[in-house]
Amino acid sequence: MALAETSTEAPKPERWSFQWKELHEEVITSGLCTGCAGCVISCPHDVIGYDHVQGGFKPFHIEEELGADNCGHGEKGCTSCTRACPRFRTWEHEADEFLFNKKRTAEDPSGIYKDIILTRASDDFIHEVGQDGGLVSAILIWALENGYIDAALTSYVGDGEGSQWTASPGVAFNRDDVVRGAGSRYTYSANTLAYDEAIEAGAKKIALVGMSCQSSIVPVAKSRKIGKVGNRFALNIGLLCSKSFDEAIFEELFEQKYGLDRRTIKKTNIKGVFQIWTHDGGYYEINLKECHAWTREGCNHCP
Repeated sequence: MALAETSTEAPKPERWSFQWKELHEEVITSGLCTGCAGCVISCPHDVIGYDHVQGGFKPFHIEEELGADNCGHGEKGCTSCTRACPRFRTWEHEADEFLFNKKRTAEDPSGIYKDIILTRASDDFIHEVGQDGGLVSAILIWALENGYIDAALTSYVGDGEGSQWTASPGVAFNRDDVVRGAGSRYTYSANTLAYDEAIEAGAKKIALVGMSCQSSIVPVAKSRKIGKVGNRFALNIGLLCSKSFDEAIFEELFEQKYGLDRRTIKKTNIKGVFQIWTHDGGYYEINLKECHAWTREGCNHCP
């Protein structure tokens, strides 16, 4: 009696065929989308747009041929947008295996890490202008000045009293740029959208600074082999984040209830309460429970 041979080979992974049609249904319109814009910068056909304004912060399809929920390039086999999305399917395990060659388990309650370090910038000026010790600013300045990176994707707000305190994506090329972008906003900025500006300036080694939804783009894109975009990132800095708030919080809560005009804001922080400093030397604390109603939709599903 002949025995059937048993194969010991691992099953081949399913061919990746998912495109904008699946992304639109499963992420964009389901409440999962964080607005990270990974799909925007990865699209080789430039057919994914983005509204970086209050009420927007989500990608949309530009071509009208197949409507808002499908893509002609996707129908022909393009899958870049879903490969770059850190909310599409089982991305967490893919990112962990790419970065650490293992999956996170119950024994890793704080995530997978090499070291946990309590530190601050040694430069007193950077320590002062930074948010919580100036570590990120110090890392970026060192990396730029030592040739580790050519540019960093970060965010900026207007300078001085009278600015709108509206965060927008930008590129840091030097120390002065890093200092200008130091500090936290707590409203959203899709820093990845500054990618094209960095590329047009000739940057080949780019750093991404962003909240976890944005910093997850890099390992996901590299794991799913979006080389043209993923391979440009030499440094990826993820910021600790519990949530971010819709821009409407400025007018609908801070201004209407507390009389705080966003144009007077100098600095913000969250330390158990929402802290606001103003250009005239004022300091205000707002209970975080009052802010929850303005939590951005995608933040409610953050893993």
